[in-house]
Amino acid sequence: MDFSVFAYSALAIAVVMFTTWLVSLPLRNASIVDPVWSLGFVIVGWVSFAAMHQHVDAVRTGVLLAFVTIWGLRLSLHLFIRNIGHGEDYRYKAMRKKHGAKFWLVSLGTVYLLQGILMWIVSLPLQFGIGTSTKTSWWVLPLVLGAIVWLTGFAFESIGDAQLRAFKADPASAGQVMDRGLWRYTRHPNYFGDASVWCGIFLVSLGAGGWAWLGVIGPVVMTTLLRRVSGVTLLEKSLVKRRPGYEDYVRRTSPFLPRPPRK
Repeated sequence: MDFSVFAYSALAIAVVMFTTWLVSLPLRNASIVDPVWSLGFVIVGWVSFAAMHQHVDAVRTGVLLAFVTIWGLRLSLHLFIRNIGHGEDYRYKAMRKKHGAKFWLVSLGTVYLLQGILMWIVSLPLQFGIGTSTKTSWWVLPLVLGAIVWLTGFAFESIGDAQLRAFKADPASAGQVMDRGLWRYTRHPNYFGDASVWCGIFLVSLGAGGWAWLGVIGPVVMTTLLRRVSGVTLLEKSLVKRRPGYEDYVRRTSPFLPRPPRK
């Protein structure tokens, strides 16, 4: 394991987040960090590869880079298109209102620095998997299992996003609750998919052996964020208040793991 990968990744994340913060100031829009979040993981992957000077396990590294690049670019583009013309997200508006003239400085720590630290932690399996040139004798098993989990997660996230986008674009859906397609089985198929993607990346990285098992903190943190912090919990507090029928949807539909709806 080349531990310098961790330092290079941290430096890359710092540059990306500091630059994004600077750009957000004249725009007065902290929401630009949303598409940058997923793009940052792509940068971490390729910086880790560059830091190894090609002394990597070709198969595992190729799979990891493909997985994180496909996932990151799709999600970044999705969030960029979604946010166009909608101004600053209500979360950041509330923070801006609370801190007033000091928001420019407060946002550096509470938005950009915090997300940068979380990005480094979540991307640990990626850094371990690419930063280790060796492999175990049983590397094929975690590679196959990881690919299955990643593909499942990517399908849930991308299809879930597409279904929600089509639902919102339909005038007949105004004021209704999205409970069709994948959204019939989980209230957040995109979040479940996101968590699964990182579980898949972690499984693939296990083929490196050694310290790679420590990368489990990545999907654990990502799942916790999505399930308990900035994802399900925060979003649903708002939806219950402003969307009639959402409480009934909550009652009959799983919050995260897909399962048949309750009657």
